[in-house]
Amino acid sequence: MLKTIDIDRGEFSLSEMIRLIKEGTEVLLLEKETPLARLTPVDTTEPARVPGLFAGQIWISDDFDDPLPDSFWLGEDEPAL
Repeated sequence: MLKTIDIDRGEFSLSEMIRLIKEGTEVLLLEKETPLARLTPVDTTEPARVPGLFAGQIWISDDFDDPLPDSFWLGEDEPAL
């Protein structure tokens, strides 16, 4: 639902606009019948997770869980600067 408010007429208070927004109403502010701003409620719902959406998109090496070599921990695998 959309509620149009002409700010030149002073027909609504800020608390009234906030009440409308909390109820889910979009508020369109006009200045001399020209659109000035649109106030919309914030969507706080989490998007639904879709199982399997990225199936097959990654690959993990067979040695992923293997311990790292000592040379890694000693910094010997660091490239020379």
